[in-house]
Amino acid sequence: MPPLGRFAAVLALALAAPLAVLADFNAEPPNAAGQSPAFAGQTRAPVMAQAMRLMRQPLVQDLRHPWGMALLPDGGLLITERPGQLRLYRDGGLSAPISGLPPVDARDQGGLLDVAIAPDFARTRQVWLSFSEPRGGGENGTAVATGRLSPDGAALEEMRVIFRQQPGVESPLHFGSRLVFGPDGYLYVTAGERAIPPDVPVAQDLGNHLGKVLRLDPATGQAAPGNPLARTQSAQPEIWTYGHRNIQAAALDGQGRLWTVEHGPLGGDELNLLAPGRNYGWPVISYGLDYGGGPIGQGITRQDGMEQPVYYWDPVIAPSGMVFYDGAMFPEWRGDALIGGLRAEALVRLRIQGDRVTGEQRLVPGIGRVRDVEIAADGALLVLIDDDPGQLVRLTRRGTVPD
Repeated sequence: MPPLGRFAAVLALALAAPLAVLADFNAEPPNAAGQSPAFAGQTRAPVMAQAMRLMRQPLVQDLRHPWGMALLPDGGLLITERPGQLRLYRDGGLSAPISGLPPVDARDQGGLLDVAIAPDFARTRQVWLSFSEPRGGGENGTAVATGRLSPDGAALEEMRVIFRQQPGVESPLHFGSRLVFGPDGYLYVTAGERAIPPDVPVAQDLGNHLGKVLRLDPATGQAAPGNPLARTQSAQPEIWTYGHRNIQAAALDGQGRLWTVEHGPLGGDELNLLAPGRNYGWPVISYGLDYGGGPIGQGITRQDGMEQPVYYWDPVIAPSGMVFYDGAMFPEWRGDALIGGLRAEALVRLRIQGDRVTGEQRLVPGIGRVRDVEIAADGALLVLIDDDPGQLVRLTRRGTVPD
């Protein structure tokens, strides 16, 4: 490392206070005090004590509402900024905005959202982006586009939109938009229900893409082979699961299974282990309350034929971004889920055993609105803080300085 870079790294460690869990978050009163879990451990798992102190090293401090990131094979990092920019972070520097992106509708929660790279990126340099696409007349919708990153990293070439959520809606909210490649090479896309009021249960309607998880051929955007509802009359063939609200966190576990965390109402964020063709209940069943304090629909939390969440939060954490830890720096965390918390302003760690949550921890409380999380090659954590200016932060064990 050059002398200036080494000085900056050491200075960052010296200035960054050790961060630890400070309070029992389970002591907060619930929003929906009259509701009870369907089984033991479905909410308010035991608080796991923080046995180590993490150090925080800011890597970039002038991002504009960063939303998603993808780690490249050479250690670089593609970062989306919601107003419509894609940046490349490499060797301590941040690129100018990459050219060739499609137009986005960046009002409110909309804009440029997630980014994913091909499993064989080192050969193909193929990149996928999700974004809120303007449709005209005030309507918009979640869309997915793909293109090749130029050898110099300055442009996306041959960019084309391969998927458009239907129908378009006049709303600046709830786009969902996480992208995850499955073990079979097909692409999962989370598509929000666009904040349409619960008395219009669009997430239950198989004829649209609202409030659904979709499974696509990443080359064409068409429904992937073997999708569970492809032969169901009037159903959109891209649907993998339905009955969701607004999923902004999704990841594969060590067994290749897809887990999601979705924004619930006032008390009711959900962790789900997805199974093809299943109905996850929104808005017919839900934990939590309407933002005005009243019930969601009939106020019920369970019904035959609808899946229960593995875990839920009341009060909410406002989840965004998720990984299952498999790095070397924190071997005691292997297999645990790490979830960004916007409202929690922390990184939420869940210990999962036998498909049940057995412990919860809030890492780096007060760090800011955690929008996304990745695992660096050495096992350190890379965290995006959603703000303007936003940050890319590296989290390590105390005393660990990068080379």
